[in-house]
Amino acid sequence: MKKAAMLALLALELAVSGCGGGSSTTSTSTSTTNNWEAQLSGGTGSASELSFVTGFTVADTTSGSSQPLNITGFGFINAGKCFVSGETETGTASLTTGSTNQVTGSVTYTVTSGTPSGNTLTLTTSPHGGVSATSSGNSTTNGTLSSGIAWGDWQLTGGQGDPSCTGTGTFIMCQNAATCTIP
Repeated sequence: MKKAAMLALLALELAVSGCGGGSSTTSTSTSTTNNWEAQLSGGTGSASELSFVTGFTVADTTSGSSQPLNITGFGFINAGKCFVSGETETGTASLTTGSTNQVTGSVTYTVTSGTPSGNTLTLTTSPHGGVSATSSGNSTTNGTLSSGIAWGDWQLTGGQGDPSCTGTGTFIMCQNAATCTIP
């Protein structure tokens, strides 16, 4: 399982990119070519074992407007009985690059199970989290995102495959790293 996770990380590292927004008067973007690893805390039983790696792109989020994520890769590190196979992923992001190159914003990421059918995992940075990163650009120039961190709350609904496939907790998603620290 660990070897498969490492291969997924390597493959996703080559496949991921994302964009961020600009100030209220200028449209800029921030891109990244790294994977993001999500570690979930909380829940019980199968719900407490979830973690994954993902890659995505997002259209320019001018002035922090919310845009859909284009999921370019996804792999559970631990899925337990809640997500056996055939899951689908969706999400949105709203990012802003400030004049000091600091990126802030919000992300919502949803995973829906294929087998067993009926489980939905939702990660959201609102209202108890956020996004923090650095861009090589600023509010008036394009740049590359680095040191990205997203954190907030998760909820698993459905209870299919195992009665413990429901629950809530917190998450941290780290750009190109298995661990990071909330700023």
